Amino acid sequence: MLTTSFNRSRSAGPIVLLGLAVMLSSCAPGSDLTPVPSYDPNQYRMGVDDEIRVITYGHDQLTSDFRVDSNGKVAFPLAGPLQAQGLTTSEFAKEVGAALEKAQMVRNPNVSVEITSYRMVSILGEVARPGQYPYQPFMTMLTAVAAAGGFTYRAVQGRAYVVRQVGDHTVVGRISPQDYVKPGDVIKIFERHF
Repeated sequence: MLTTSFNRSRSAGPIVLLGLAVMLSSCAPGSDLTPVPSYDPNQYRMGVDDEIRVITYGHDQLTSDFRVDSNGKVAFPLAGPLQAQGLTTSEFAKEVGAALEKAQMVRNPNVSVEITSYRMVSILGEVARPGQYPYQPFMTMLTAVAAAGGFTYRAVQGRAYVVRQVGDHTVVGRISPQDYVKPGDVIKIFERHF
């Protein structure tokens, strides 16, 4: 009888271990979060604190650097404040061109806009140097962690918590190491419990 009981517990061992592994993985930090909407860096839309250069070809006096203010606008000389937040660089270039024509400053303006400095990305939790870091185009969670000095030995490396602005609302969820980071993201690297 003792042998039978030993054999049962021995054969039940892998099932118990599998069940325990499933329970522990569901308790892992961030396992209950849903993924945030993916971000396509090719469709970048400007936001507060982005620094841009507006180039008006053939009119050097109308070429300058600007910052998107807290209202999402750029104070463009002689054309007044122009809405920039939520626009792509090409959409904003058209906006500037239309404002210059409307103000009768330039006929058929040829305007280009480029981003010179993006909003910062904040990285918290289990990284060597938590803080704010400059966003770089096509930055992933893993390259953001590298900018912050890499993972600590206690870090959960397979996923992170992120707070992201999507349109006019804020979403909270998880990202994976290969997912693109969006300028303005706040990322928290989880600590392993075991």
